[in-house]
Amino acid sequence: MSNTTKAWLLLIPAILVEVTASLALKGALEYPALYVVVVIGYLSGFVLLAAILRTGMALGVAYGIWGAAGVALTAVGSLLIFGEPITALMGIGMIVIIAGVLCVELGAQAAHKKTETA
Repeated sequence: MSNTTKAWLLLIPAILVEVTASLALKGALEYPALYVVVVIGYLSGFVLLAAILRTGMALGVAYGIWGAAGVALTAVGSLLIFGEPITALMGIGMIVIIAGVLCVELGAQAAHKKTETA
């Protein structure tokens, strides 16, 4: 398995545990036992992010995707679990964030290819 594939496979659970921790943080306001999920989720998210960086993925790309996906999924999760609204402006904002991260990823790939050919 290539390092790139490994990085992307680690990024998925890193995003999911961070989103779970964020949603549990809101839930912990009513159910304090959820603070255990918060701590475990955030710690495991950072451990996974460190493992992703060890594969060679650029920090800007890894953190950008992690953060952008986390924002979007947390907003959707908070809509489904807590009934918090997603306004049209929020939806546009999430699209802009995702588009920005896509630009960073494409730029990183172009820079990597340029380095390989030089």
